[in-house]
Amino acid sequence: MTLAVRLFRALLAFSVILTSYLIQLGLARVFARRLGRGSPAGEPPGWLVARRARVDQNNARRLLRVMLQLRGVFIKLGQVLSIMGGFLPRAYGKELEQLQDQVPPHPFSDLEAALRASFGRSAGELFASIERAPLAAASLGQVHVARLRDGRKVAVKFLYPGIRGIIAVDLRVLRLAILVYKRFVPVGHIERVHESLVDLLRRETDYLHEAACMERMAQNFEGDAGVAFPEVVHELTTRDVLTMTFMEGIKITRLDELQSAGVEPSDVALRLVQAFYKMLFADRFFHADPHPGNFLVAPRSAEEGGFRLVVLDFGASCEAQDELIDGLLDILKGIFAQDDAAVVRGFRRMGFVAPGGNDALLERTVKTYFAKLLKIRDRTPAALMRARPEQLERLADPELERGELQELMRSFEYPEDWFYVERACVLLFWLAAQIDPHLDTMAAGFPYLMPLMAEREAKAGSDGSGPAPRRSPAD
Repeated sequence: MTLAVRLFRALLAFSVILTSYLIQLGLARVFARRLGRGSPAGEPPGWLVARRARVDQNNARRLLRVMLQLRGVFIKLGQVLSIMGGFLPRAYGKELEQLQDQVPPHPFSDLEAALRASFGRSAGELFASIERAPLAAASLGQVHVARLRDGRKVAVKFLYPGIRGIIAVDLRVLRLAILVYKRFVPVGHIERVHESLVDLLRRETDYLHEAACMERMAQNFEGDAGVAFPEVVHELTTRDVLTMTFMEGIKITRLDELQSAGVEPSDVALRLVQAFYKMLFADRFFHADPHPGNFLVAPRSAEEGGFRLVVLDFGASCEAQDELIDGLLDILKGIFAQDDAAVVRGFRRMGFVAPGGNDALLERTVKTYFAKLLKIRDRTPAALMRARPEQLERLADPELERGELQELMRSFEYPEDWFYVERACVLLFWLAAQIDPHLDTMAAGFPYLMPLMAEREAKAGSDGSGPAPRRSPAD
């Protein structure tokens, strides 16, 4: 599909969605006061609320359809929005959740060319057997179960033929969208988000990179019997095909199956969060795409007891830069100790403060925000997800005038590599909330956070120099 065709389809769908909301907004302005006089003050009439719900539902279905038609980057974008799109109406999250597990697969005949291009042999020559129906299909590739000639069961991951060309076109479309967006919303450094997405897709379309990340993360957890990783079959792995040992287990969000197998979901959520804290804060090499399809739970035998958390899909794994993690530690310390100065210091260390920005305004805003945030007694993910938008809006500074808000936006920057950390944290804590809504994710991280904080306190008198920023093994 050419750039022009993909651009036309995307713009047509988005224009229809935008038009429907403009009509709804017009109706609200024209009729809300006139027909809603009998309703409580400030509340729109019931028919208008019901119509808005129908508009949200219809537009959510339209967006899902166009993403399934365009595939490629748009499915990846839909998967992220289904979890991170808290600014969207709830109907969108419900519809786009289908993209997590129900991406339409490619026929196996389309993938056989990748085997011949990579190894010069057919599937029948390379494997004792291979299932033509995929085990899983995603936005960029799909996985098939196979048997090696030595009897080992393996998972073979194929990159979709031509996907790199489709990605190049889609990214140009998104680039155009960003240029249009900037004309209406003066947000600086939004291009850095686009650059991060480009880098993310480069990582996820190089299976040699994924194999290296898989082995590195497995080595970081060596000796931890509670977390398991596949093993790479190197002789059957290239940039377009990844072969790894098959991992048995129950999908992490199938809570009824977990309980039937004798595994408590609360224990699974705790192990998931603790594993992520270890990756991010201790190893500083983390899984940047922790959605539900990338984790299994493997119950142990009755004699062994317990379970193993199985981690899959490592294409988005990357380094956590020291400046970002050290800044996060400052922020967490400030939250624990109710020390707003430490919170502001953390934001500075992470690189959120733009050169020449209004420091006084920034500090006042951060202090006010966290002063309110610390008054929240229930900080579990589920509590925040249950909160109504107007409740969360109270965390904003009511004294911040519109002109100050524009100046505040100019005072902020988007730090390099923050895209990966932010995305991973949101996805991971959202997933943990689905498994155990009552888990306190901060308390779960204490075993990894407290020693690091104590170590940093002990070094507080040093010159503050640290190791050079680290890079991904495939960079």
